[in-house]
Amino acid sequence: MLNRIALALCVSLFFTLSAQAYSGLPEFTQLIENASPAVVKINTVEHVKKRKQLSLQNRQQDIPDIFRHLFEPRQSPERNAHSMGSGFIISDDGYILTNHHVIADADEIQVRLIDRREFSAKVVGTDESSDLALLKIEGENLPTLSFADDKNLKVGEWVVAIGSPFGLDFSASAGIVSAIGRSIPSERNVNYVPFIQTDVAINPGNSGGPLFNLDGEVVGINSQIYTRSGGSIGLSFAIPSSVAQNVVQQLRDKGRVDRGWLGVVIQEVDKDLAASFGLDKPTGALIAQMDPGGPASKSGLKVGDVIIKFGRADIYKSGDLPHAVGSVAPGTKVAVTLIRKSKKKVITVEVGALNGESNEVADIDKPDMSGGRLGLVVESLDSNMKKSWQINEGVVVRQVVADGAGAKAGLMPGDVIAQLGFDQISGVKDYQKAQKALPTGRLVPIRFFRRGRPAFRTIQVDQ
Repeated sequence: MLNRIALALCVSLFFTLSAQAYSGLPEFTQLIENASPAVVKINTVEHVKKRKQLSLQNRQQDIPDIFRHLFEPRQSPERNAHSMGSGFIISDDGYILTNHHVIADADEIQVRLIDRREFSAKVVGTDESSDLALLKIEGENLPTLSFADDKNLKVGEWVVAIGSPFGLDFSASAGIVSAIGRSIPSERNVNYVPFIQTDVAINPGNSGGPLFNLDGEVVGINSQIYTRSGGSIGLSFAIPSSVAQNVVQQLRDKGRVDRGWLGVVIQEVDKDLAASFGLDKPTGALIAQMDPGGPASKSGLKVGDVIIKFGRADIYKSGDLPHAVGSVAPGTKVAVTLIRKSKKKVITVEVGALNGESNEVADIDKPDMSGGRLGLVVESLDSNMKKSWQINEGVVVRQVVADGAGAKAGLMPGDVIAQLGFDQISGVKDYQKAQKALPTGRLVPIRFFRRGRPAFRTIQVDQ
């Protein structure tokens, strides 16, 4: 009898504890119901230009006239490239926030709401460095979402995403914040976004969609995933709401984003470096190189200084510094705390301007679209690349012709050629002159930068 009573008590206690544990889990239904009307699906169309097939003009002289029309250059039919993503409405008159990569190169942008209304969208402005884009549709009294203060976000906090993964409209997924302030350099080797890492199931099509806290406020914009399969493995990254609000304001005001610029190349401080600089542990950002005319150099910062605080922001690792500098308005004077020769020092720096992409001066040198002898279409460096990579001379590769000398040498779009043969390349004119003078059938050195890192290879021109 006692055994039965004990068993009954154990069963009762198990169900009581289970009910309490279940009741402690968050409830997402109301949040999703309230937020979904302001989330949008974005479909884009890119018109791919007609491409001419290779002609045999140099051999037509050997072809009888009656057959010559068969070898005339032909065109393949025009086709459209489609892509999709997500976004959300931030004002009732139709401003929409999404990722830059969602609408990049798009000729048509269609926005669809959960109530099946569809709108054509126009691009107000984009910012590739933060991977954000601001769109506008014509509408009134549209549902909107509000931003949260991401400073209150904590690791372990529940978050919810709504988007269109793999085209499955308005799907919701939930998880927790895994980490805050992740540094993930972009393809352009810039690092201005302190990403929020989550284990929320984010997949292709979720890009540009909102990440919510349990109050239904947007704490981030889903932007990237780490995957080996093409789908979610529990490593997703979102742009913090504070970064998004700053970008939105600048895009609405002037159509571009200007960031603070210090003019330094930095590296991580390891255990041995920390000991040599008189630090009790590895911390800060070590200045490894400086732009001679940059704000840091003018203010008195020196190579070898370890920056441990920028304004009110503590710099624990090197990746923290670009986040802090990029968020400061150009022209602002900031107190920089550093370690120099084992002693702490404070220097005031007037932050420079890293102007937005749409503010660049157009390149007056028109590239040779045929690729020339090397099979490379090149352009002059823009100011942002010079400042971001600390490269003052060279030409950037925009296109690599298949089976050309450049392709065989392993060059890629985005590489910056600084030396060809034994000639230094300062611009497109130098490059054109140097490539014409290259010997045929002989290996020559070529020096280039890939994502800011220098490298030497050899290249051979066969004609």
